[in-house]
Amino acid sequence: QVQLVESGGGSVQAGGSLRLSCTASGIIFRDNNMNWYQQAPGKQRALVAGITSGGVTDYANSVKGRFTISRDNAKNTVHLQMNSLKPEDTAAYYCNAYDSRRRIRSWGQGTQVTVST
Repeated sequence: QVQLVESGGGSVQAGGSLRLSCTASGIIFRDNNMNWYQQAPGKQRALVAGITSGGVTDYANSVKGRFTISRDNAKNTVHLQMNSLKPEDTAAYYCNAYDSRRRIRSWGQGTQVTVST
């Protein structure tokens, strides 16, 4: 059974930082591209950051220079370090795993991030 468990969300003032973590089980973690998506109320889920199985990273323009994604294959964990947070970063953040060889996509349950002015 696949499980992606996110943690680290919370409330912070603008300019602050949070670190999200997602620990996976039931998948071959090293074979998966790992992504973080955000979904604000009334908006579609959107890709924020991704890291391939080989460690190549990519970011949405809105978070470049502020967010950093990293992975620890030994711990089956992906992190999203979020700095210089803005109110518009307020959203539920979802961890996503994609095994491109087996074409299997998995989702976590989400963690809420709220940034106040």
